[in-house]
Amino acid sequence: MIWNIIKTTINDNWPVIMIFLVTMISLRFFYWHSHREKMSLYKEFFNILAIIYIFLLFQLLTNVELNNSSGFNIIPFTEILRYKVGSKLFYYNVIGNILVFIPFGYFVADYIKSKNIVPAAIISAIVSFTVEFVQLNIGRSFDIDDIILNVCGGIIGYLVYIALQAIKGHLPRIFQRDGLYNFICLIIIALIILYILQSMGVLAF
Repeated sequence: MIWNIIKTTINDNWPVIMIFLVTMISLRFFYWHSHREKMSLYKEFFNILAIIYIFLLFQLLTNVELNNSSGFNIIPFTEILRYKVGSKLFYYNVIGNILVFIPFGYFVADYIKSKNIVPAAIISAIVSFTVEFVQLNIGRSFDIDDIILNVCGGIIGYLVYIALQAIKGHLPRIFQRDGLYNFICLIIIALIILYILQSMGVLAF
């Protein structure tokens, strides 16, 4: 259910994503050409991916069609405890709210390069609160539980970043070279292009 919603969000916004990608790639190419800087493909790809993710996240969270209910809940855990563990609503409203913010916490940790968990938690809380405030004004609800779950997701994302950085430092030298990550990045880009072409109807699988 969660994946279907994410897939629908991507399919609904692929024209904007494609325009953004072409614009950013063109700008970055001529920036490299003008400043003669060394290019790290996977780092550039990661930065663009982070921006696209944030755009899709806000599209997903502010989509009125996802939830037509409205209300105002400021009592912690009221909604979380209302869902039966293992039910579809539990996975959608509890697990889903955590999962969608894990990449956010990861991107925040990578951007600020902080070894302190506090900035990632605070930024996740500020952004989640802003989303809830906007939702309240577009026909949806403000729910403190969503903020709690989003912050948990952001913290998990931060911990994943710290763990991967620690693991990377102990990997064989070949796994620490940019060339390997650039190659993996090229494969991912090729798959994304194929997916976009399929969404456009150019390719059929």
